[in-house]
Amino acid sequence: MQVTVIGVAGGTGSGKSTLVKRLQEAFRSDDVATLCHDFYYKAHPELTYEERTQLNYDHPQAFDTDMLVEHIKALKNNQSIERPVYSFVEHNRTEERVAVKPSKVIIIDGILIFENKELRELMDIKVFVDTDADVRLARRILRDVRERGRSMESVINQYTNTVKPMHEEFVEPSKKYADVIIPEGGFNSVAVQMLIQNIRSIVEK
Repeated sequence: MQVTVIGVAGGTGSGKSTLVKRLQEAFRSDDVATLCHDFYYKAHPELTYEERTQLNYDHPQAFDTDMLVEHIKALKNNQSIERPVYSFVEHNRTEERVAVKPSKVIIIDGILIFENKELRELMDIKVFVDTDADVRLARRILRDVRERGRSMESVINQYTNTVKPMHEEFVEPSKKYADVIIPEGGFNSVAVQMLIQNIRSIVEK
C-alpha cells in the first residue's frame, strides 16, 4: 500500500486540530490515520508534579521526536505501531498505548513538526496554519482552562515565558518549509475543501 504523509504545523491555538478533525470526518477511518506530536512529549517520572509544571514544553527537546520518526517509518512500511498517551493534566506520559494501523494517508500535526529535518523529510505534503497571535492566545486560554484544569494566570504566564519566545524562535521560521499555507486552519472552509479534494485523489488512486 502506498502511504502519503501530510504534516500540519502552526502555532498554538492556530486551528491545526480543527483542520485535522475536518479532514478525518471527510474520509473513512481506515483510509486516514492521525498522529499528534503532543502524544510524544517525553516522560518525566523522575520529576515531581511541581517540577514538571516548570518545564519548557514548547522547545524541540521536550518531544521524543525520534520515536515519532520511527513510528512513521513503520507505518509507511505497512506495519502497525503503538503510540504513547500523554496526560496534560499530570504533565506526564501515561502507561497506556494506542494501536495505530497503516493507512493510505497519515496526518501528523504539531507546532514543531517542520523544525526537525528527518521528520520533515518523511512528509509528502506540508501544511502550515497561519493565524493571528491574539486569536491563538485567546483560543489557548479557553482550551487550557476548560479542558486541562489550568488557571488563566498560569496559562498567560506560560505563554509569555515559553510559548511566545519558542514560537518566534522555532515555529514561525519553520513556515518556510510549507508547501501550503492556510490562514485560520480548519476555520478556512475554502482551503479545507481544496485539501480534502487533494487527499481524496491520493486515496482513490
